Amino acid sequence: MSQTDVIEVRPTLSESLQDIADSHRVDAALAWLDNHPPHVIADQLARMDAVQAGMAFRLLDKDLALAVFEELEPVDQQQILQGLRDQSFRDLIEGMAPDDRARMLREAPAKVAKKVLAGLSPRERRMTAALLGYPEGSAGQYMTPEVVALPQNLTVAEALTMVRAKGATAETVYTLPVVDAGRRLTGIVELRELVLSKPDAMIAELVVTEPACARATDSAEKAARLMRETNDINMPVVDSENRLVGLLTIDDAVEVIEAADSEDVARQAGSAPWEGHYMAAGVFQLARYRAMWLLLLLFAATLTVSVTDMFEGTLQQAAHLALFIPLLIGAGGNAGAQAATSCVRALAVGEVRVTDLFKVIWRECRVGLVLGSMLAAAGLVIGGLFVGPRVAVVVGITLVLICGWAATIGGTMPLLAKKLRIDPAVVSAPMVTTLVDATGLIIYFTTAKLVLGI
Repeated sequence: MSQTDVIEVRPTLSESLQDIADSHRVDAALAWLDNHPPHVIADQLARMDAVQAGMAFRLLDKDLALAVFEELEPVDQQQILQGLRDQSFRDLIEGMAPDDRARMLREAPAKVAKKVLAGLSPRERRMTAALLGYPEGSAGQYMTPEVVALPQNLTVAEALTMVRAKGATAETVYTLPVVDAGRRLTGIVELRELVLSKPDAMIAELVVTEPACARATDSAEKAARLMRETNDINMPVVDSENRLVGLLTIDDAVEVIEAADSEDVARQAGSAPWEGHYMAAGVFQLARYRAMWLLLLLFAATLTVSVTDMFEGTLQQAAHLALFIPLLIGAGGNAGAQAATSCVRALAVGEVRVTDLFKVIWRECRVGLVLGSMLAAAGLVIGGLFVGPRVAVVVGITLVLICGWAATIGGTMPLLAKKLRIDPAVVSAPMVTTLVDATGLIIYFTTAKLVLGI
């Protein structure tokens, strides 16, 4: 092969795996895969269609294939599995961590789930079936059952011997739960403490009693955010009788928080959340996720039309009022959306509780009035230049009232939704904006009638 031929098969620095797959250069694809870490390869596979992703995945060696596969989202994992031969299929699912496998199976079609379970060894099948028995979105679904649990009566030397013997089959050994004879959690000890302690010391002297832990049936998001607050890299998960059943690891906790935040962002924007990579989603798929909310908001917006029609007589007597409708409903909608977003975020991270409802109302009302006063100063100048002082006063007063009202509504609705067991993000920015648009017009026209005497 000539030097020119060698250069042609090598990927350039700017080429993506997608570009190489489009040009059907197998040697270049192999070179690209050899020079990129698993998370980068997984991102590229997620951007490709099912056929191309499957072909590229089959070029990976066994160990790298498993690492890449575990980086993929469940929906992308299913696409890869459907294109594998039986032996490759079995090797891949057998090597997966039980918690990753269980989450994939929850979202897989029944046919795929049955094939996966049938291909597992008895030990892996038992662990996977146990995880599948926990509620959707629970800590039990995300925990790893492969844990080295230390009896509380061991010495440090004996504990390290046990870690060496069982650590190869555990997902992590950095945090070691300590249990009694009934496997009830009594505390945790860090591997660092064992390594740095005297061999004849008892681990009971090193154990951290009453560590932060989660019930297997607790919300995974709640447990993950607790880990963030306590700065733990692993958290014990127990059953209703305080028996150890697994560990929630930091990588899974980050995944849970990322998924929850992504869902909140989608709902706050008036869209249904979707799974998989954005670049791999089709145009009609994205449109379908957004269409329902747009239709609902369209019908909700008829309130604004009805209010405008109700005050048609007022508009006829003071046509200049119509000039400021976009300005006012825009200011009110934005003020409400800001308050709603802040409140949803505060709820998510535990800074605000439902019991703080009246404190939030009082706080957001004052914030809104301050913002409204600032905008009113600008509104008076703008109104005075275009339509004269009387209408400018109406605009100024309305800005103060509408911003105070909008911020109050925006801060209140997520808390009320939480109390009614509705996702706060569902009733946040789009719904708040639509409601504020309609009620803001009522405030505007009512103020105009009182100030202008019409």
